[in-house]
Amino acid sequence: MKPTIQRPVTIPDSLSTPVITPIMPSVVYASRTPDELDSQYEGRASGYTYAREGHPNASVLAARIDALEGVSGGIVLGSGMAAVTAVLLGLTKAGDHVVGGDQLYGRSLRMMAEDLPRLGITTTLADVSDVEAVEAAFRPETRMVLIEVVSNPTLRLADLDGIAALCKSKGGLLVVDNTFTTPLAVKPFEHGADIVLHSVTKLLAGHSDATLGWVAAKDPELMQRMNVFAVTTGMTASPFDCWLAERGLATFPIRFQRAQETAKRLADHLAGQAGVAKVLYPTRSDHPDMSRAQSLLQGQGGNMVSFILDGGRAQANAFAHAAKGIAFAPTLGDVGTTLSHPASSSHRALTPEGRAALGITEGFFRVSVGLEDPEALLACFDDGLSAARSA
Repeated sequence: MKPTIQRPVTIPDSLSTPVITPIMPSVVYASRTPDELDSQYEGRASGYTYAREGHPNASVLAARIDALEGVSGGIVLGSGMAAVTAVLLGLTKAGDHVVGGDQLYGRSLRMMAEDLPRLGITTTLADVSDVEAVEAAFRPETRMVLIEVVSNPTLRLADLDGIAALCKSKGGLLVVDNTFTTPLAVKPFEHGADIVLHSVTKLLAGHSDATLGWVAAKDPELMQRMNVFAVTTGMTASPFDCWLAERGLATFPIRFQRAQETAKRLADHLAGQAGVAKVLYPTRSDHPDMSRAQSLLQGQGGNMVSFILDGGRAQANAFAHAAKGIAFAPTLGDVGTTLSHPASSSHRALTPEGRAALGITEGFFRVSVGLEDPEALLACFDDGLSAARSA
């Protein structure tokens, strides 16, 4: 019998179709002719060639997040910081200027402070809750403004509408990191954003088992430039991580609502406890941006709560150690509640004076509320507070 070659692979025909997306980890895809390959690269036909340039699991996940944000053409990348990098390095050049929020995610701040200037791109940080501060930071060469709707970790709200109008009048791009708030709280494109990005790792995927990012732009030309940069620099998303995130995305609305309800309850509970100097939650009447939260976020506060203990590092250590069942981990958006201490994690690179200027003390904690039974969660926090008071 004449031997046969079994590759490329042929998928068996089936009248029925999978209920869930299969994992498709193939790195390469075979075309029948050079003409067919040309057709795919030149956009006359759809298809895949090499996984670094795109693969089915990334396409499916991107389309699902696109639908949530009300846009088309978004891309999934290997991490949230890959999405930030695709924007900042894919769309700027030496001589450009970028304005950023002064309380961005720690690695975004590092890129603004160290990496962009090293490449000849100047940066300025500003309080994005104050549109006048952002306007004062603008220069003739300002290319874009990067903001988070809710700041990390003090939960201040950006003046999204005011900054969008400012960017439009001055010709700068408005880039919004919507990780904290998610499209269930606000859709930045509806408020004038030009580019929106996510760390999919967080609330969208929701289980701390997939590392991914997503970014989309209104302008197809900007989207193409970011995509080319991402492909060139190898920001490939893993098919398995994309599959995990798609699975997590199916329960995202339910998870978001449950976590938000518990977060509000936790914030109110902490505010009445001895040893707690301050509680930060956007919909509380004592939050400085409460009215903006009511209008911009439609009264939703999200799943993040921050609070400040009386005392310093000794009280923080005692609290974290005694709050059994709450993971002390620098992440957010998981099904389990996590506790973060900015002074020793996200903002450790700042001087004590720099942290103090942002209101971040040694007793400052950020909480990402998960799906635990609320009563059990409050009891864990009470145990931590009792230990902190005794420290």
